[in-house]
Amino acid sequence: MFEDLSLKIESALKKVRGQGRLSEKNISDSLREIRRILLDADVNYKVAKEFIAEVSEKALGKEVIASISPGQLVTKIIFDELVSLLGSSETELKLNPSGITTIMVVGLQGSGKTTFCAKLAKRLNEHKRKVLLAAADVYRPAAIEQLRQLGEKIDTRVFSLDKPDAKETATEALKYAKENNFDTVIIDTAGRLHVDSQMMEEISDIKKLVNPSEILFIVDSMTGQDAVNSAKSFNETVDFDGIVLTKLDGDARGGAALSIRSVVGKPIKFISNGEKTDSLEVFYPDRLASRILGKGDVISLVEKAQQTLDDNEAERLEEKLRQNKFDFNDFLKQIKVIKKMGSLSSLLGMIPGLSSQIKNAQVDDNALIKVEAIINSMTKIERESPKILNGNRRKRIARGSGTSIQDVNKLLKQFSEMKKMMSKFSGKSSLAKLPLGR
Repeated sequence: MFEDLSLKIESALKKVRGQGRLSEKNISDSLREIRRILLDADVNYKVAKEFIAEVSEKALGKEVIASISPGQLVTKIIFDELVSLLGSSETELKLNPSGITTIMVVGLQGSGKTTFCAKLAKRLNEHKRKVLLAAADVYRPAAIEQLRQLGEKIDTRVFSLDKPDAKETATEALKYAKENNFDTVIIDTAGRLHVDSQMMEEISDIKKLVNPSEILFIVDSMTGQDAVNSAKSFNETVDFDGIVLTKLDGDARGGAALSIRSVVGKPIKFISNGEKTDSLEVFYPDRLASRILGKGDVISLVEKAQQTLDDNEAERLEEKLRQNKFDFNDFLKQIKVIKKMGSLSSLLGMIPGLSSQIKNAQVDDNALIKVEAIINSMTKIERESPKILNGNRRKRIARGSGTSIQDVNKLLKQFSEMKKMMSKFSGKSSLAKLPLGR
């Protein structure tokens, strides 16, 4: 997420490191470079100009105390201004405590609206809401079927009509929800390849008919200023309540994320960084600012782990580590936990200082599939006692998993090294300090 932007800003900040005082010259040199970086990232011109002016005003002439370098001080000022630019604090979804909460989802075609509807439904289901998905995108081929398939995956009812009438679909979905005790309706509206008057009129009519509790505008983060311009048009038509940034796992330059709130004046409520239905996160401005500045996002990483880990399983693993009995069965379970947390590249990007190291590295999410195949080709005894894996057994495992003997040997070596590392935390007091513990 924004690795290229992070690297360029970090490089620009080097210009003020080693200075004893923040002077007008070293500040202007660095900020001129950062302004160019922001414009290259497709940040709105006015937003970039105002951002640089705010940072310059707060940084100019500040004394540098002994324990803080000029680079650190400017970084802190830039961090604070980024947080302010992105919204200062998280904004929660408005859910009615009684009656039906209606959430209308709007945006351009290809922005990820339909997938987001399913992600949001899954999230709300987990918070004990009874959700109905309404398939009001009646124009895009296979849109209704796509929503039905996603609904099946997350065990959520999808409402649709046999005729292509978006307004009637929305109103009938609300009636159905009331009759069947649903407390939340998510309406997937139609998108277009560009903003047009017919589409705008339709979503405006749907808004009047259903009186939604929330209208969320979906933004493809990879489209830069085009997304910001579309947001302005949609906001003028339906006055939406919040923004959702999608496709942040792609090569997003950052322009849309850094510009849209300031230009439109509406909060970013969620970010989506993958195709899986659980790849949806509440938007925290300070966490994204930290990642943009290459400082990682340990809080989100720990939260992901805590959501995935089972308390009883964590206790069992802790006990096995203390007794030095961690085997391939346990390793396989941990791989499944990691896969549930998201892509490897997104997880690595949350670790402070690691984004720059993995910038040009090929992070292969399929690597875990190969590891799983090798472990699944082992017998029960081999998983429990890796020491018995001689040459013949390794050949058989390689054939059974469709891998090479070198792959098997590499995994065994990595497993051995990992066990040695884990033995350092084998004491109860050490394990209690681990962030992924209970």
